[in-house]
Amino acid sequence: MTDTTAGQSPAPVQASAQASAQAAGPARERLRRWRLVLGGDQADGTGCTLSGRDAAMDGALAALYGKGDKAQTGRDRSAGLGASAPSVARWLGDIRDYFPSSVVQVMQRDAIDRLGLASLLLEPEMLQAVEPDVHLVGTLLSLHKAMPETTRETARAVVRKVVEELEKRLATRTRATLTGALDRSARVQRPRHHDIDWNRTIAANLKHYLPEYRTIVPERLIGYGRAARSVKKEVVLCIDQSGSMAASVVYASVFGAVLASMRSISTRLVVFDTAVVDLTDQLDDPVDVLFGTQLGGGTDINRALAYCQERITRPAETVVVLISDLYEGGIRDEMLKRVAAMKASGVQFVALLALSDEGAPAYDREHAAALAALGAPAFACTPDLFPEVMAAALEKRPLPVPDPA
Repeated sequence: MTDTTAGQSPAPVQASAQASAQAAGPARERLRRWRLVLGGDQADGTGCTLSGRDAAMDGALAALYGKGDKAQTGRDRSAGLGASAPSVARWLGDIRDYFPSSVVQVMQRDAIDRLGLASLLLEPEMLQAVEPDVHLVGTLLSLHKAMPETTRETARAVVRKVVEELEKRLATRTRATLTGALDRSARVQRPRHHDIDWNRTIAANLKHYLPEYRTIVPERLIGYGRAARSVKKEVVLCIDQSGSMAASVVYASVFGAVLASMRSISTRLVVFDTAVVDLTDQLDDPVDVLFGTQLGGGTDINRALAYCQERITRPAETVVVLISDLYEGGIRDEMLKRVAAMKASGVQFVALLALSDEGAPAYDREHAAALAALGAPAFACTPDLFPEVMAAALEKRPLPVPDPA
């Protein structure tokens, strides 16, 4: 008699083994990831041993994050970057091999903040090893006065790479958005057919509605004027260059160069701490603008606004953009009076707490509330939103203030 049960048993057993192996795969991957995160301390609970590439990744993480409050033992994370430029350069190369660019940038910032490696960025070989980003540019700008001559050209190359990438990302949309805003801001009464603003034309001619024909007779046409080659609007970018505004300075410099390239907009770029520096004559190259700044120091917003106010010749056609966290070291009441005076004269005043991708920064809430009471709401702005903000200001319509929530 044939034992059918015994004959059929290998297939279910094999299927069960395959299912177990498949289930074990994701579980092992989770343990591996937790092991890399937790660092192999005896209490991490993973029981996972790393080898090969994973062990090398763990070593790179240990060099940065392994120095905790607890004493490390055995093979636990106890590595460090020390103060050796060659070892840091090797570490920078390693993390670029092991991790994606976005993670590399975070680790570089953490290394600068946690381990005090800013001074090592003065070494040319270090600059050649780093992954350039906006935050690294801010660090270089804060250090560039102390850089040896052999490092400055390398630093400029790093900064230029970041600036060119930002321009490529932001310039086309900014020009298109603002050109449209300039066209719409110039209304004409005898437009060409394709320039007719139908919404405004219909609203202006509702009294000429003919019920029997169910139509409106447009006795008065309103159209979009085309931006002339002459200057139609003036924009003043007034940028706080205190240390906390580093990313904003980078983005504002790029946008300043883009605006300056538009014939219909006259652009002035002013940076300030307790002193005021006009960098307008360098706007054809945002890298020159950035190396003309000096991050750090105090803040005198009133003095900077006074400088800008004195140079406004056509208030009704001028937009002033103050980019600052509003921590005023100057005369607060005078600052607010100056903003009120500019708005009363017809200036469109925009207050940005930051121009970066990092969200709302720390800022002086009392001063922000005082500006809002004057009709100049202060808010953080991402680079992607900035063209829309400028377009609204140029057209004198409400600003697209992001929802605080």
